[in-house]
Amino acid sequence: MDIVKKDIAVIGGGPGGYVAALRAAQLRKTVVLIEQEAVGGTCMNWGCIPTKHLLHHTAVFRGIRTSKMLDGPAAQISLNWARVQEDKGKVVDRLVRGVEFLLQRSGVELIRGTGALRDERRIAVRTSGGEERLVEADRIILATGSRPSELPFLKYDGATVVSSTEGLSFATIPKSLLVVGAGAIGIEMGTIYGRLGTDVTILEILPGVLPGCDREIGRRLELLLKRQGLKIHTQARIESFERKVGGAILRGTSLKTNAPFEFSAEKVLLAAGRRANSERLCEGPPFIGLNRSGCVEVNGNLETNIPGISAIGDLIGGKFLAHKASREGIAAAEAAAGGRGHVDYQALPVAVFTEPEFASVGLTEEEARQRDRDVRIGTFSFQANGRALTMDSPDGLVKIIVGKDDRILGAHILGACASDLIAEITLAMSRGLPAGAVADAIHIHPTLSEAVMEAAAKALGRAIHALN
Repeated sequence: MDIVKKDIAVIGGGPGGYVAALRAAQLRKTVVLIEQEAVGGTCMNWGCIPTKHLLHHTAVFRGIRTSKMLDGPAAQISLNWARVQEDKGKVVDRLVRGVEFLLQRSGVELIRGTGALRDERRIAVRTSGGEERLVEADRIILATGSRPSELPFLKYDGATVVSSTEGLSFATIPKSLLVVGAGAIGIEMGTIYGRLGTDVTILEILPGVLPGCDREIGRRLELLLKRQGLKIHTQARIESFERKVGGAILRGTSLKTNAPFEFSAEKVLLAAGRRANSERLCEGPPFIGLNRSGCVEVNGNLETNIPGISAIGDLIGGKFLAHKASREGIAAAEAAAGGRGHVDYQALPVAVFTEPEFASVGLTEEEARQRDRDVRIGTFSFQANGRALTMDSPDGLVKIIVGKDDRILGAHILGACASDLIAEITLAMSRGLPAGAVADAIHIHPTLSEAVMEAAAKALGRAIHALN
């Protein structure tokens, strides 16, 4: 059997694993990366990137069809779905090849295959060609990611009941779509097909969209999505599934009214969360500690119960975010190389690419008030932002939560380019800067970022373009 000996071995080539491998190589360690499918993982190949590609092109399509400033037969314009799908593949391929190039030039050995821990320092690998190899490493980083969850009575079949993976590659646009789950994946997928004319119904068992987000922002987003034509039913408990000719039926009970409901559609897209790929980490009896959710347990240094073996990304739970996995990959690689990696989970931003976008970092208003009632809230509406009005994007607001010491505890943005605007507040929080640092920094006029400045100033009682 071929034996590969390296300083560091990484199992899983997603946004956590390949980043860990590249960082370890930067630190002059010999590295091997084991990946059974495409480098870049779910995010690059079947998730984040393909989703944003479809969101962009459907937004352009909807913008033309609904613009009040254009003359001509807008109703005759159609979206070339086959061309969009083809271009999506080209974008993904370009990014994957870019990562493969970086790995090669950095000296990272890439083994195509599945890897499982044989013991604390050895990995048994079965390559895509059916060969068996053995990898020996001083340190091992587990980054096997996650997969979509199923319901006991609702299983994927890849045709009628699908995950986002199949939903991103429908050969034809479905006439009707039931989306189970109003988290980020569910409402982004609903947005894509709603713009294309699909009759979209979203079912969520919890009281609002984006469970766990700031309630004020969540309510506003839900209202805006409904105005765009999405049918959203919250507190809807699904209890049964029936396949029918040309589609499926979901039945259940409304927790608001106790009344039964029944919805049918051509396709059912299941977006009810994800679960860690932790079942096959070990070749024999499992010796890596898991929690009750099936995620790998790690300490503050991302190390498992076995010294020298770390785990990162979706595999360890928390928020299932690609950028979280990447940051943990860097931290784990630095620790494996003898340094000290760090992940600031208090300044971990999230974003949902609806229209308008939603982005958040830190505590919600509800969480902040539970810890300390003496918090200040600064809000600024995009209705009063010149750049937002020129973009015909007045919906939404910036909301900043400030503590007693003027430190920013959290921020929530609903509006155009929210995913970019949140970076300024994330930086301020990660460096412990007070709200005044954001309020006093000169922001270009006219820009959307002025809304961030004004919200920070309003939390301190000194906003200029809003009543304090």
